[in-house]
Amino acid sequence: MRNAVDGMLSPFPLLEQLPSVYAEDELAQRFTAALDELLAPLLSVLDCLEAYFHPGLAPPDFVAWLGGWVGAEVTGQEPEPALRAVVAGAAALHRSRGTVRGMAEAVRLTFGVAPEIEESGGAAWSARPLGPFPGEPVPRLVVRLRVPDPDLIDRTRLEELVGSLRPAHVPCSIDLVRADGAHS
Repeated sequence: MRNAVDGMLSPFPLLEQLPSVYAEDELAQRFTAALDELLAPLLSVLDCLEAYFHPGLAPPDFVAWLGGWVGAEVTGQEPEPALRAVVAGAAALHRSRGTVRGMAEAVRLTFGVAPEIEESGGAAWSARPLGPFPGEPVPRLVVRLRVPDPDLIDRTRLEELVGSLRPAHVPCSIDLVRADGAHS
């Protein structure tokens, strides 16, 4: 939290800005000292404002708020390093939203594991009309995560994340697999 910091001095003491007639006035000295104490944290924030917009440098409580600016998919329950990574990667993820690559990156940033994704879609072009359609006729999406312990993965959070990123008309299944191959 940004608030009064004991011993923080203002880089521009107000008493020095006043006419010299107030330099000896005890009331003016106490009043400007109190204002300096209130303004010092504000001036510090303004001096460091650029750092507040960098997820790796911003204070932890500000990172979650910053995530709202860039549309990061966060719940507020993420550990701090994961939260910073998701917020830092959110803007780039918007460019690949709705693609397998974008979904894989979002899952990797959120859970720390790169998923295997199978999809039925495809894209192609042909110089001849009425050619075969690419992909499979029935849409499907399978997101598979291979992790040491599937019980440690928040399945509900994974389903919500994938559900927000997948095309609405494509049915999806989530498959948590133990790294040794056993299904969960």
